[in-house]
Amino acid sequence: MEPAIDRDPAEDADYRSTLIASQGTRESLEDIDVGDRVDDFDLLVELGSGAFARVFLARQRSMQRLVAVKISQDHGTESETLAQLDHEHIVRVFDQRLLADSELKLLYMQYLPGGTLSKVLSLVRARPPVQRDGGLLLEAVDASMRDRGGLVPSESATRSELAARSWPETVAWLGSRLARALDYASANGVLHRDIKPANVLLTADGVPKLADFNISFSQQVAGTSPLAYFGGSLAYMSPEQLAACHPQLPDTAADLDGRSDTYALGVVLWELLTGHRPFDDEARAGDSESSLERMLRLRQHAVDPAELPPDCPPTLRRVLLKCLAPDRADRWPSGAALAQQLELVLDERARDLVDPPPNSLRAKVGPWALLLLITAASVLGDFLGMLYSNLHNHPLFQLWFSPGERASMQAVGLSLALVTTPAAMVITNVLCRRAFLVWRGVRRGRDYGPATLAAARRDTLIDGDRVALVAFGCWVVSAVVAAAALVAWTDLAPARIANLAVTLLVSGAIAVAYPFFVVNFFVVRCFYPRLLRHGETASDHEALRALARRCTRYLAVAVAIPLIGVVTSLMSLSGPEAALVLTPIKWLCVLGVLGFLGAYWLFRQTEADLRAFDRAVSAPPHRKTPTPLM
Repeated sequence: MEPAIDRDPAEDADYRSTLIASQGTRESLEDIDVGDRVDDFDLLVELGSGAFARVFLARQRSMQRLVAVKISQDHGTESETLAQLDHEHIVRVFDQRLLADSELKLLYMQYLPGGTLSKVLSLVRARPPVQRDGGLLLEAVDASMRDRGGLVPSESATRSELAARSWPETVAWLGSRLARALDYASANGVLHRDIKPANVLLTADGVPKLADFNISFSQQVAGTSPLAYFGGSLAYMSPEQLAACHPQLPDTAADLDGRSDTYALGVVLWELLTGHRPFDDEARAGDSESSLERMLRLRQHAVDPAELPPDCPPTLRRVLLKCLAPDRADRWPSGAALAQQLELVLDERARDLVDPPPNSLRAKVGPWALLLLITAASVLGDFLGMLYSNLHNHPLFQLWFSPGERASMQAVGLSLALVTTPAAMVITNVLCRRAFLVWRGVRRGRDYGPATLAAARRDTLIDGDRVALVAFGCWVVSAVVAAAALVAWTDLAPARIANLAVTLLVSGAIAVAYPFFVVNFFVVRCFYPRLLRHGETASDHEALRALARRCTRYLAVAVAIPLIGVVTSLMSLSGPEAALVLTPIKWLCVLGVLGFLGAYWLFRQTEADLRAFDRAVSAPPHRKTPTPLM
């Protein structure tokens, strides 16, 4: 359809439409003017006009309020469609009325004084990239308000936030909100089918709201079909929607889904970012079948990312290219997935984790590194535990056991080491295989559903627990087996057997705490973000916060290890026996403090990364203050 809101007449060719109004409708519309009273409304200012609709700022007499009144040809189901939708980023429609003795209907809705994205786009085209930032959006909003006799609003949290953003971040901010509006509409069975700058209205704070559902299709409105009033602005259409407009192609409007709307949104965001659309269409594209075919050919090829400005973050570049994929199967599966990827752009730390610099080590990490990390962590934990156990128990073995008993116990210890360490490595790798297999499959081009990807992401977030708990389980087994061997083959007092067994459990705690932080640091920084790039992440919210809570608990274990080691080592030993283990206890205390400092540094880094993910992908955009992670 032709837009029903303000735009530059010089841009008419940019909005070539598949729908036109009847002659009678155009004449009826031309007879309406500012100052008229139409039904219950005094028309104050004309906000915009199109081929079969005009929009006025009006005062509703019965309610004594300002509203936007759209007077248009009496066709379509816009009012019925919008009656189903109640979303913070969709213009709220109050009601409709049919005008007597004409083919017109009147739709009155929420008045938004900030103009449209068309005004913003005009400023973008007039400014070089280095002079664009979030203030440009506010400048366009303020200019629109002054043009209509309104007052520029005072500062607000939203305006301050926008003023501090770069232009690519501002575009991502706008896009994430519009994507959530499209996702909400799609979830309610509504396709917009005419996404373009002129159909996005702005509040006084620059918040976008999607408007003009005149050619939308809703599955919830009785008696409608996807083919009724099908049209749209050709320059923003997806390839499948253009094909549905071509009279010689078999595609129809019934074949469209929400991915067509997200494609159009991608075109809008690209245009806002660069000042021009991603396709070099003819000035009068769509006037003939041949020009329509040329538009289709252009959209069958991937767009050139070199046209994006130098300050465009890699995350935004990746998101837009996926939006504009020629094959809809390669696009974002839903508006929610697109919105959450755009939210990543708004957090510098989060987007750096998800899309690291090309030459960085994190960018080169592959799926096999996950298994190598898990294996190395298992070995490291066992090595540290065995080191403390041997240092602590060796002098006591010399004192308490005969040469034959020492040989038997050393054989038991060696057998346990040869069994439990490889077992821990195998078990942890088997438990952690899902994330590895999915990541490797993604790198090889295999497609996975959202549920599989979500399960793989959450799976990576418990890899540290698996390494820690499997290692501790092996040490518990070792303590039980060693205690049984001592009972069976020696005459050692129960208190001394308990001392040796508890020492093994302390070794197990050592094997738990430090590898946990090493694994989680690399998982959160290198592995989880690589899976985060491929879809919606709302289901990760609780998993991220649960990991944050577990990190705090494991940090408490790391801090307590020296104290536990001292208490358990000395409580059942005599003075001469205690003197034999003072050296390993001292080393435990010194290395325990150093280990805690290292674990605390890893904890703080992981905490910051988790907070970044929580801000970027876990929370809905309207939430102002996220609940603290820790």
